[in-house]
Amino acid sequence: MSALPRYTLKSRIITLMIVFSIVFTGAFCLIQVRNQVSTMTTFNSYKAKLSALIIKNNLEKTIKENPTAEVTPEKIKLLDNSLSSLRDSGMIENAVLFTPQGEIIAGAAAGTQPTRTDRRITEECSKVPEEGKWFIPQIDPQKKFVDLYIPLYDEGMLGYIVRARFSLGNIEEAMKQVYLPLVITAILVVILNVILGSILTRTIVKPIHILNRATKEIAGGNLKLKVDIKTKDEIEELGDTFNHMTASLEKMKERAENANPLTKLPGNNMIHEEITKRINTRRKFVVIYSDLDNFKAFNDKYGIGDGDKAIKLTADIMRESLKSGAHDDFLGHEGGDDFVIVSTPERAEKVAKYITEEFDKRVRALYNKEDLGQGFIMAHARDGNVQKFPIMTISLAGVGNEKRPLNSYGEITNICAEVKKKVKGVPKTNSVFMLDQRDK
Repeated sequence: MSALPRYTLKSRIITLMIVFSIVFTGAFCLIQVRNQVSTMTTFNSYKAKLSALIIKNNLEKTIKENPTAEVTPEKIKLLDNSLSSLRDSGMIENAVLFTPQGEIIAGAAAGTQPTRTDRRITEECSKVPEEGKWFIPQIDPQKKFVDLYIPLYDEGMLGYIVRARFSLGNIEEAMKQVYLPLVITAILVVILNVILGSILTRTIVKPIHILNRATKEIAGGNLKLKVDIKTKDEIEELGDTFNHMTASLEKMKERAENANPLTKLPGNNMIHEEITKRINTRRKFVVIYSDLDNFKAFNDKYGIGDGDKAIKLTADIMRESLKSGAHDDFLGHEGGDDFVIVSTPERAEKVAKYITEEFDKRVRALYNKEDLGQGFIMAHARDGNVQKFPIMTISLAGVGNEKRPLNSYGEITNICAEVKKKVKGVPKTNSVFMLDQRDK
């Protein structure tokens, strides 16, 4: 199966720019040609009217200077010379002179037969002329010319009719007029497109290529990669978000590599980093260390599988205790039955209360009825002797910097070990939380 063609953003932009250029240039050309044709037509119409007036005056003057009613060769020659001089001056393209009887006597078509239009106009001119109407126009829009029929009167009688032809505006002539502006416009459009293409490439296409390459490298495992995009718009914001994402992915990777395989919680390295970060930012915090009482005896009697269940139960309860807390409350698992919570002074008691109460209620489901009924299990102690061990409880030891400064991770672990030793030494049947209250 053949792969579908792949269109790049750059090719799409180039295509759109080419289409825009063609449409814009074509529209500009069409508007210019139409305007030029309209201007030429208007100009030629005025030119035709003016020329018709000049023709009428010239020829009627010639007729008056030769008052004979007969059409003599001399008279025809004079009239023909007058038409020729007008045609040579460029005032008219062509002209013929014919009599009311339809005989063409002068002009380029002398000696030929008049057309049907010539005869119809001759009949119209033979009638009493309308006041102010001194020529009759006949326009041929296909051939782009107008014929003006000009009646010439001799002592009030129709003596001759002149058919003078004038050009109207046409596309070929209009194109010649707009050729230079059109070329200049096309050059400007090309230059503007090159500038626009360069801007779009620099501000859109190039940053997207950078992000695309960076994404592929990150997918390959290079989570330390950062992009440097300076467009001062949403794409730069996208680049900043991308860099933030890579930093978050790097932290997630570190946590995953350091996470406890049983509970999937962050391990020692992440716990150390989190507590150090709180110290460096001078935030108020409480670190709560946990330890399961009588866990070894339970693990020995019930086996490693049930021992893992007890650890998972502890992790679940601790996760639940932080659900209603601050978004940056932290839970880590050092290993075995040792967990660490980092929270705030105002939330420490609430978190600890939830953990101790829930653990005491739910841990009982891990024991059989006989052991629950008697309230203890029989197991080997560390010295090898068999003795009684109560139902498991949890000891929580808290250390905070609300009353005294804490300057290092080592200092915190040392104080916490002291508190944990004290809380584990307290005779108890229920779980207990003890917070260090010393101010020195």
